[in-house]
Amino acid sequence: MSDTPIRIGIIGAGAIVKRRHLPGFRDIPDCEVVAVHNRRSANAEAVAKEWGIPNVVDSPEAVYGRDDINVVLVGTTPYLHRDLTLAALEAGKHVFCQARMSRNLAEARDMLAAAEKHSDLVTMICPAPRADPVDSYIQQLLKEGALGEIRLVRVQHLSDLALDPATEFHWRMDKDVSGNQIQTLGQYVEILNRWFDQAISVSAWGKVFTQQRKDAETGEMKEALVPETVCVSGELKNGAHIVYTFSAVAPCSTGEHIEIYGTEGALAYTPGDQQLRMGKAGSGAMEPLAVPEGMGREWTVEADFVSAIRQGTSVYPNFRDGLAYMEFMEAVALSLEQGKTITLPL
Repeated sequence: MSDTPIRIGIIGAGAIVKRRHLPGFRDIPDCEVVAVHNRRSANAEAVAKEWGIPNVVDSPEAVYGRDDINVVLVGTTPYLHRDLTLAALEAGKHVFCQARMSRNLAEARDMLAAAEKHSDLVTMICPAPRADPVDSYIQQLLKEGALGEIRLVRVQHLSDLALDPATEFHWRMDKDVSGNQIQTLGQYVEILNRWFDQAISVSAWGKVFTQQRKDAETGEMKEALVPETVCVSGELKNGAHIVYTFSAVAPCSTGEHIEIYGTEGALAYTPGDQQLRMGKAGSGAMEPLAVPEGMGREWTVEADFVSAIRQGTSVYPNFRDGLAYMEFMEAVALSLEQGKTITLPL
């Protein structure tokens, strides 16, 4: 299988497909994109022209139904991920699915069940790259107990992207499209699930301040139902407290941070400037900490996926990894809806 030719069909060629996946697959020997479909045919034509894709087709079925492809890249928004993944697997294609995995836990469970039914096919979700430069090193420090017993994990992502009521409606504000996904919360849950055991309880509060926004495509006002601010509190298996604070209506904010506090010290990472800092208990401050050479995670997503097809290597995140962060997001949605703490697993 090491010489298996990779022939890809793309359904949904959005920004990350063009910025990350097309360049990544282009650099792999005997790997070719054969067909592309986009909701807007003009966009598909433009992508095909830029990347030399020979076939622009008019439906998803015309992608996963082709005999000359063995991989389907699902690059659409989340509301189509389940249906397209199931159809592609049933057609005998390997599936690379753009994140987030799906709209809700039920759809994620369907996707995992289909992947397990077609276990001869490789399924993978695009990973969250925000902590890649420090990921392996932080995992090592935690495994070595450098911080002692973890007591508090705090994550924030603050911006002012939705502060102006005149800001146009975006599909991420559409619950029918994005489901339980809220801003970048799911990405950070994925990252922290790598570093710690999954949370055992979740309590959430959220609010939409501007409930009607203009849709740029239609000119109509649409209802925004995805929270512009959400605060999530939870407990890890060891009793540590985990706190997420996310807002798109926060001017002059300090941006994105991950902070981990233990009995022996503290660790902080800022994705914006990729700065890692660490301090020992009693020192009163954290100092910059250099990541050892070779421990930064590089973007090898497309190569990892192809290697899994050709050599049978593992992938991350697989659909079970995706299910774990989808379960957390489901708990957040349930807590927002019911106004109470939700116990995990669901």
